[in-house]
This record gives sequence, C-alpha cells and structure tokens, in this order.
Amino acid sequence: MVDLTEQNTTQQRLETLNTALHGGTAEQVRHLLASLHPAEIGDLLESLPHGPREILWELVDADDQGEALVAVNEEVRAGLIEGMETSKLVAIAGGLDTDDLADVLQDMPGAVIHELLRSMDKQNRHRLEAVLSFPEDSAGGLMDLDIVTVRGNVSLDVVLRYLRLRGEIPDLTDSLMVVDRFDHYQGVLPLATLLTSDPDSAVSAVMDHDVEGIQATMQDADVARLFEDRDLVSAPVIDENGKLLGRITIDDVVDVIRDEADRSLMSMAGLDEDDDIFAPAITSARRRAVWLGINLGTAFLASWVIGLYEATLQQVVALAVLMPIVASMGGIAGSQTLTIMIRGLALGQVGPTNARTLMTKEVLVSIMNGLMWAIVVALVAGFWFQSIKIGAIIAAALIINLICAAVAGFSIPLALKRVGIDPALAGTVLLTTITDVVGFMAFLGLGTWYLL
Repeated sequence: MVDLTEQNTTQQRLETLNTALHGGTAEQVRHLLASLHPAEIGDLLESLPHGPREILWELVDADDQGEALVAVNEEVRAGLIEGMETSKLVAIAGGLDTDDLADVLQDMPGAVIHELLRSMDKQNRHRLEAVLSFPEDSAGGLMDLDIVTVRGNVSLDVVLRYLRLRGEIPDLTDSLMVVDRFDHYQGVLPLATLLTSDPDSAVSAVMDHDVEGIQATMQDADVARLFEDRDLVSAPVIDENGKLLGRITIDDVVDVIRDEADRSLMSMAGLDEDDDIFAPAITSARRRAVWLGINLGTAFLASWVIGLYEATLQQVVALAVLMPIVASMGGIAGSQTLTIMIRGLALGQVGPTNARTLMTKEVLVSIMNGLMWAIVVALVAGFWFQSIKIGAIIAAALIINLICAAVAGFSIPLALKRVGIDPALAGTVLLTTITDVVGFMAFLGLGTWYLL
C-alpha cells in the first residue's frame, strides 16, 4: 500500500488518492488520509471536483474534520458544511481552538451557532466573543486566547512548579507572558531563560522588557511584516490600554502571508482567492463576466481612438502593421512599474517621503529603455518598409508611450489606494487602457501629422 507521507506534493497525493478512490476500498482511503495533516487534507479537498470531494469528506476522520474545515477556502467550506447534520457540526466546531472557531463560525448555519454557543461554558463563550469583536483581518481577529501568564514578582522556581502542576502548555509557546495584577502586559519570559537562570531569581529580573505588544487593531499584513522583521515565533496582543488579550503565533502568520499572496495574484485577474476552482461553470462564468465587461469597455475606448485615424490607416498601411508594437511595449513597461509600486505599497516601502524619488527613477528607466528600443524598432521598421519616416515615427511614439507608462504605473496605485480600492484589483485594466490609448494616439497622431 502506498503511504501518502512518501509523496511530496499535493498533485502526487491527489494521484495516489484518486487511484485509491477508484480502485480501492473505503478502508484504504481512510488509511491514506490518516497519514496526512488536516491542512494537507484541506489541500486535497480543494483539488477535487464535486462528487469525489463529498465522498472523501465522508471518509475523513472526525477528529481531523474541524482543522480541515479551517484549512479550506470559504466557498469549499460552505459547500462541505451545507451537507452536514447540525449535531455533527456542533461536535466538530466544539473541538477547535477559539481563534480557529472564530474563522469558521461565520460559515455555520444559525442553528449550529446557537447550539454551539449554548453548549460552551461562560469562559470559552467570552473568549469567542472577544475574538469575534475584532475584524477578521486584524491582530485581534488573528490572536489565540490560550496563553500562559505569570507575575513579575514571583520567582522562577514558582513558575516552574506552576508549569509542572499545569501539565501542558499551548503549542508554539516560546515565552510566557508577564502581566501585573490588572493583566497589563509588561514583557515576556522566554522558556530558554526560565530553564537556564537561577531558580531563585525573580521573573522581573530576567524577563525581556523589549518585546512590545501588538495592538489588537493592527492589520494582519502589518503583523506578518512585524514577524518577518523581528524573527518572531509568537507575540502578545494588547488593547489600547495595554491590557493583554492574547497572542499571535507563527503558524497563523504563515496563513496570512499565503492568503495575501493568493489575494494579490487573483485580484490582478479580478478573481477572489476564496472561490472554489471546481465551482459550477455558470457560477464561474457569472463572476468573470463583470471583469470581462470592464475590459471590453476599455477595449472599445482604444478602438474609438484608432477610429479617429481611419483615413490615415487607409493611406499608410504600415502604421496599422506596426501599431501593436507601440501599445505592447508600453503595456509591458507600465506593468513593471505597476508591480513595483503595488509591492512597495503592500510592504510599506513607498510613501510621501520617497515617492518623488521613485517616480524620477522610473521615468529615467523608461527614457533609457525607450531610447534603446526605439533605435532597434526604428531600424527594423525602416528596413522593413524602406522608409526612414516610418522608423522615426514609431521610435518617437515608443519613447512617448514608455514615459507615459512609467508615470501611469506609478500614479495609478497611489490614486487607487487613496480612494480605498485595491491597486492589484483595478490597476492592470486602467494601465492597459492608458498605454493603449496614449500609444495609439502618439503613433497615429505623429503619422497623420508627418506623413499626410
């Protein structure tokens, strides 16, 4: 029997699983799934079409179903939940950590939410309400409330005896949180310090005061950047008064990084990272139709500009042949600047203090590339059509469009961010429209003025 732990990729696991689903018994499939982490099961569920997905879900061990639900995207999760009984959903959700439960609770039916809250004790219900009170994409929505706190005035020996009495500590605990009697955050006590220091030392004497608490309202993308910059494994979350609320661990930050990458990639095509890739064709067609309609509108605008120079194109056919070159070069150059800007804004590397310098640099890059490739294109066009004038016109139009593309690629993300629109979502369409229109107008306008 093939063990899925030997497989390195989701695709390899998928091939092995498909073989088992089609030719093996349910027991074989269960054995294969038992060798996987719930997150890996989630990857497989997202990779299967409807039908096989539901069959596989029925074979997933009940102990793994909760974490697998957390791992899949929202649309797949909603589909799996829809076919489950209320009692089973309550049992699955009841076994999740508070932060994971908060992630899936919004997809649960109202009856399940009511039954789940009714079955929870007062402490856990308050914990869940605390997480749900913050936006999902904030530090508060990301935090885990399962933490170990100690006071600064006790000895390390007392802390060690407390931990032995407790019996276990939360996963990914690299430090204990130090608070005062009002639960105000004061610092952290690394486990390495706890284990290697004199047991008679006070916590306050050896604790780390330099680890700052993360405000619960901080955006999750900023939290991820903080973890990256400071090489954190976990970090405390505090409210505006400095009171300790919970902690964020590196596993949650990795999820944020992946989600941000997926969002950026999918947004550039007008899609949602939570869409089910195996959604019904009519559903996917409806979602994509909006984006195609917007693109069609911009294409008509570019065509209208070309139509203004119809007489020129009829007399000088060479312009029609060469016209796509100017628009294409402008689109590529603009996309390069646009990508740099979107990334810079996402990482917080571009702002009012350095924006002018970056724009100057991008314009200079476009001028240098414009001059170099204008010479190449002019020579090719000149020899092709045996006309120095044609070569000079396309060279000039290319330089104009590349400079315009740099300015547009720089300006569009800033303008979209200012009005609250994701630059990755609308930036490409606007940029393409501008480079097409300017490229056509520059090329055909110069051709009309110089050749006719």
